[in-house]
Amino acid sequence: MRVRVRCHITIIAMSAGTSLDMRWSELVAAISLATDVGMAQPLESGLGTCLVATGLAERVGLDAADRQRVYHLALLQHIGCTAATSTVAAVMGDEMLMRAHAATLDFADRRQMLAFVLRHVARANPPLARPSALARALAGGARVNASVADVCEAARLLVGRFGYEPGFADDIERVLEYWDGTGFPGRAAGEAIPVAVRVVQVATLAVAAQREAGVDGAAALVRTRSGHSLGPAEAGVFLADPAGLLGPLHGPALWAEVITAEPVPSRMATDDDVDRALRTVADFVDLKAACLAGHSSGVADLAAEAAERMGLSGDEVVEVRRAGWVHDLGRLSVSAGIWEHPGPLTADQWERVRLHPYYTDRVLDRTPSLRRLSAVASAHHERPDGSGYFRRSGGAQLGLAARVLAAADAYHAMTEPRPYRDALSPQVAAKELRDGADAGRFDAAAVTAVLRAAGQAGGRRRSAAPDGLTAREVEILREVARGLSIKQIARRLGIAPKTADGHIQRIYTKLGVRTRAGATLYALQHGLLPAGEGVDVPKLGEISP
Repeated sequence: MRVRVRCHITIIAMSAGTSLDMRWSELVAAISLATDVGMAQPLESGLGTCLVATGLAERVGLDAADRQRVYHLALLQHIGCTAATSTVAAVMGDEMLMRAHAATLDFADRRQMLAFVLRHVARANPPLARPSALARALAGGARVNASVADVCEAARLLVGRFGYEPGFADDIERVLEYWDGTGFPGRAAGEAIPVAVRVVQVATLAVAAQREAGVDGAAALVRTRSGHSLGPAEAGVFLADPAGLLGPLHGPALWAEVITAEPVPSRMATDDDVDRALRTVADFVDLKAACLAGHSSGVADLAAEAAERMGLSGDEVVEVRRAGWVHDLGRLSVSAGIWEHPGPLTADQWERVRLHPYYTDRVLDRTPSLRRLSAVASAHHERPDGSGYFRRSGGAQLGLAARVLAAADAYHAMTEPRPYRDALSPQVAAKELRDGADAGRFDAAAVTAVLRAAGQAGGRRRSAAPDGLTAREVEILREVARGLSIKQIARRLGIAPKTADGHIQRIYTKLGVRTRAGATLYALQHGLLPAGEGVDVPKLGEISP
């Protein structure tokens, strides 16, 4: 096992050189910032947890290989967090508000959970809406619990795409297990939970509790949970010196401390590493809401092709593609209920939407080697006439790369279905984009390049069906990834619900997945969700978000 741990830290790509000059651990630390946003926790919460967990692992007496495992597990433990957001939002309302207050919850304590639900309903709803919201939350509790399987499978698949070995993926799936067997998904308890996981569990709870109640409060909560959710041995080591272990949280340069603290310094990331990681992050982001499936990677490919057509250099094309993969990181800060809202947004909801590029900027700006992507990535809703958001930049403030990404993002979004409208056909989307250029909202040259890159003869090309999927199964897989229920799929395809369910189960078996999240990630990874299949609709003006 320890030999495999060392191998997984080496990852799998060995191409020459890198244009970003960063270690693999820096990429992983950057991903932890994104999961902080997705978990509605303060930025660098994951970095703090990593420092505390690595220090605790050393005091527990783990060797360098297992401390390395702890380090990476602490940074990536929430990588599946987007897989359940749609379900949680449908049942609980604003899942981001819920997550912001749930970091220290004991999910196995029914009395504590009921009290939490009551407080959440009161926070998230006006008085007249609270009874129905409470009834929905209580009735949907089983759905929320079941969605943990999506989180676990998504996490396993995503770390596999990063290049980690299966044993590490097993650990990721056990992060929510409890020592006494009352956790999720409830398949492990006691010593069956690996020691690296138990160390990370103690550190995670301690960091969250310290933020809410200080060192003494953290120690009290760890003591209470010892032998219940936490391993008693690991909790005991923490309790021997809580102030010492939590001390690094108050350092002035947390990022630098985390990179320095890696037990076995990882090698420099190659270009292939960076591309693989950022492409995977794109799919992690798009799991936030079913209507977003394939958006980030589709925008990245379209923008890069358009940039090449405009004569940008090879390095500039690479940066446009990478900026496209991460341009929507900030979507993680907004409730899935807003992205999936079927009607007009309220003023407050629009303000949250308008801030999502800001969060993209903040995540990338905290990562020294990715900082230069932010100028392009966070400007995807800016407009040359100054009418965009969040900065209201315009004119010479927007570089050519940013203008290309903005046009690609708008076109791709228009050709994707949204809860409040059908997808536009490529022809109608092209007219919308050209009209936007005529009005000064888009750069005319960028629009021309994007439309040529997209092609107007039936949309972007699909990947061939892999793993023995039939054409019908690919069709159904797309509907699953788009978030349609079994009844909706049956109605759309003109088949019986039982027949649709049978198809879905056979698809899952062929793909080796167990959940909708797993099937969605498969479809994303294999390019089975192309845009450009919309319908002709009346002119709508610029489509946002």
